[in-house]
Amino acid sequence: MSRLEAGSHNEPMSYPTPVNRPATIADVARVAGVSVPTVSRVLTGAARVSEQRRRRVEAAIAELAYRPSAAAQVLASRHSKTIAIVAANTSRYGYAEAIRGVEESARAAGFVVIIVVVESERAEDVRAAADAVLRQSVAGVVVLKFDPPGVGALKALESVVPAVALSGIPEPGVPQAVLDESGAAAALTEHLLGLGHRTVHHVRIPPSGKEDGRTTGWRVALQRHGSPIPPIEDVSWEITTAYEVGVRLARDPAVTAIFCGNDETAMGVIRGIHDTGLRVPADISVAGFDDHPLASMFIPALTTARQDFAELGRHGTAQLLALLNGESPLALETLEPPIAIRESTAPPSGRRR
Repeated sequence: MSRLEAGSHNEPMSYPTPVNRPATIADVARVAGVSVPTVSRVLTGAARVSEQRRRRVEAAIAELAYRPSAAAQVLASRHSKTIAIVAANTSRYGYAEAIRGVEESARAAGFVVIIVVVESERAEDVRAAADAVLRQSVAGVVVLKFDPPGVGALKALESVVPAVALSGIPEPGVPQAVLDESGAAAALTEHLLGLGHRTVHHVRIPPSGKEDGRTTGWRVALQRHGSPIPPIEDVSWEITTAYEVGVRLARDPAVTAIFCGNDETAMGVIRGIHDTGLRVPADISVAGFDDHPLASMFIPALTTARQDFAELGRHGTAQLLALLNGESPLALETLEPPIAIRESTAPPSGRRR
C-alpha cells in the first residue's frame, strides 16, 4: 500500500510508474487523482488550488520523486517573488555574511528568501537539496559554491532554474560573483617573503575542488620568488585540527612563517604554537584569510585578507535580479580583497633555522 492509500479509503489508488523512467506530470496527476492542469497550477502557483488537492499533489510529487521540467520552472519564476539560497553551511563567517548580503538585497527588491542546506556532496544529498528548491517554485537561486556540496548543487540547478554562483574560483556557463582569493593569497605570501622569510608554510582548509584560489595564490607566489614549496598541511573545519598542526609546525625549527586558509584556522594554529612555548610573531609569523570580526581583536591582531562576503552576496543578487528582468548580467564580477597588515607577522628573528 502506498503512502497515499494509507489512512483513508476515499483517497485515490496509487499506481507505480514504469521502472527506468522518470515520473512525469501525468504520473503525478494519476497518483494524486487530479487533472494535469491542477498539478501544473500547484507547481506554478498560477491559480488557487484547494488545500486538500494541493496536499495530494505534493504527496504524489514526493512519492514519485518527480522533478519539474525546466519549462515548468521558467513559468513558475514569472509569478514567484521567492529567491532560494543554497549553502552547505549557514553559521561559518563567510557563509553567514554572504547569506546576509543576498537576503538584504533581495528583500530590498521585494523578494522573500528561503535557505536550503545541502548536507554533503553525495548525490542523494545534492538531489534532496535541488528537490527542496524546485518544490518552492522559486524565481531563481543563489548558490554558495564555496565547497563540494555547493559545486554539486549548482550543477543540479543551473539548467533548471535561473541561477547565480558565489565563490572564490570562476566557473564558465553561469553568472558568478567571485572574490579574487588567488590574488589576495599571493599578496599575503609575498608580504611574508618580503619580510625576509625563506619560505611560507600553508595550512589548507577543505577546498571546493582539487585546489582553491587561496592555495593556488600561495603556490604561485613561492614559485615566482624561487622559494621552496613546503608540503601542505590539511585541516578540517574543526579548529582543534588547526591547533594540532600549530603544535607540529612549532616543533620544526625550519618553520618561520605560516599562511592559513582562514582566520579561525590561524587562531587555532597560533594557540598551538603558544602552547609549545613559542611566540607569534617573535618566533613564527602567522597570516590568516577573510578578516573575521575577531581578527583585529585577537592577540596578536591577525594579518589577513579582507574578504567582503556580504558585498559578494549583494553583487550576486544584482546579477540574479538582472537575469530575472530579462537582462544580460555580467558573466563574472570580481571583487579584489585587500590585505590588512597587523601584529601577527614580522621579520624572522634568527632564533630558528
